[in-house]
Amino acid sequence: MFTPLTPIRCLHRAIDIFPDSLGVVCGERRFTYGQFGERCQRLASALTRLGIQPGDRVAYLSFNNHQLLEGYFGVVQSGAIVLPLNVRLTPAELAAILNHAGARMLVFENDFAPVAEQLSASCPGIERYASLGDKAGPAQMTYEELVAGGRPERADIYKVDENAIAELFYTSGSTGVPKGVMLSHRTLYLHALAVTTLYVQIESMAYLHTIPFFHANGWGGPQALTYLGIKQVMVRRFEPATVFRLIQQHRATDMYLVPTMANALINAPDRPQYDLSSLRRIFLGGAASSPALTEKVEANLGGLCISGYGLTETAPVLTAALPRRDAAYGSEQDRYRRQAMTGWPVIGNEVRVVDSTMSDVPRDMKTIGEIVARGDHIMEGYYNEPERTTAAFRDGWFLTGDMAVWNEEGDILIVDRKKEIIVSGGENVSSLEIEKAIAAHPAVFECAVVAAPDDQWGEVPAAIVVLKPGQQLTTEALIEFLSGKLAKFKLPRRVEFRGEALPKTGTGKIRKVELKESYWAGKEKRVQG
Repeated sequence: MFTPLTPIRCLHRAIDIFPDSLGVVCGERRFTYGQFGERCQRLASALTRLGIQPGDRVAYLSFNNHQLLEGYFGVVQSGAIVLPLNVRLTPAELAAILNHAGARMLVFENDFAPVAEQLSASCPGIERYASLGDKAGPAQMTYEELVAGGRPERADIYKVDENAIAELFYTSGSTGVPKGVMLSHRTLYLHALAVTTLYVQIESMAYLHTIPFFHANGWGGPQALTYLGIKQVMVRRFEPATVFRLIQQHRATDMYLVPTMANALINAPDRPQYDLSSLRRIFLGGAASSPALTEKVEANLGGLCISGYGLTETAPVLTAALPRRDAAYGSEQDRYRRQAMTGWPVIGNEVRVVDSTMSDVPRDMKTIGEIVARGDHIMEGYYNEPERTTAAFRDGWFLTGDMAVWNEEGDILIVDRKKEIIVSGGENVSSLEIEKAIAAHPAVFECAVVAAPDDQWGEVPAAIVVLKPGQQLTTEALIEFLSGKLAKFKLPRRVEFRGEALPKTGTGKIRKVELKESYWAGKEKRVQG
């Protein structure tokens, strides 16, 4: 028989099988899956009563909390499209996204009431506002009033169009203008099934939502976690002390981190004060990791540290560096190296590394090509941008824009973004390779490598480095440290030490475009094909 694929089925399973199990922890509030499911259903019917129609966009401007998590199911059950917003964007950037998306409703946390006031003047299409706390800003109602006005009505999933869009996410814009990524009910459900295969010991699993829900690695797990009835603990805002406290309090076993978050945790001075022994698995994604970081995470936080890879456009998980059944590590360093790679495809997807003719590059871990993917988890396209959508695909494969090498087993190692490869004297130089080598220095807290103009070589690697508190390092000492690890043409020709953290996007990625701009200001930039 045909049964529509929809993430609503994940919620139904949690309600039916785990109604009395603790499902969501948000501050002092606790919800069983039965209670959580009822709130999601009330939200869905309340939106319909307000006049929200199937296909309408309902936006959220909020930190991680149970209300936003409810939106992933309640908004979708109503037939509308949930649109989580990056809370770090400026009002002008938010207005541009909301107007492009044609949002009809905005649910906002009270911290953002002043921003919502500005948006009410610049976003005429938004008809309804709801505040998560007391009524504030342009809100006509509080969120609790909204939910209370609904009924706990179970959705008839046989009336769901599995190809209808359920979620809309705008890319971080770290490499260009944000694009609205459309994900259907079908795509999200199949992604949830694939992600469930990555979890272990689910009967005792407690998941810590450390990454903001507007980030791909934040919203990529709720459906799978709900499907399995796993306890989900909200981290409202990422602060090392808060994360440590919640791990200790709730005996958290699993969490997802971007490398900048992992770096902050392992270098936090108060880390030894907390009991982190419950941690079993830490997934790293959102940016390239390194063997050195993998080793530090396991040594300082505990558990198994595994890298994963994906994009907003892939819902997001494409690959994971899970240990293979027949894996034989030559040493602990070899294990860290393998776990820091992008890994191999999760169920439902095919991934290749190809040249400009779409032919596979040799699996020699040397020849660089672009990662392409196809399968169950690929987006339906960019909202209202048919030309960008067409350009993102070739011969039925999605072009990721990530450059990589791979081996005979299909394990992939990203070497750079296509737009960030440094071409120095005709040689392709990976900025990520240099960054990993620099990050291995014990005095380095974080770093970024970008292309800087050079009269002789066209462009050369420039390293921007932030040191750990109390540490000292000179350019000469750093180059000496790198000399045995990198070929001479890959060594940074410029090194800049900064006393403050590097600029980052709302998803924790270093703004390399901004750093690069400081070197190229007033100069003609090289155009890459």
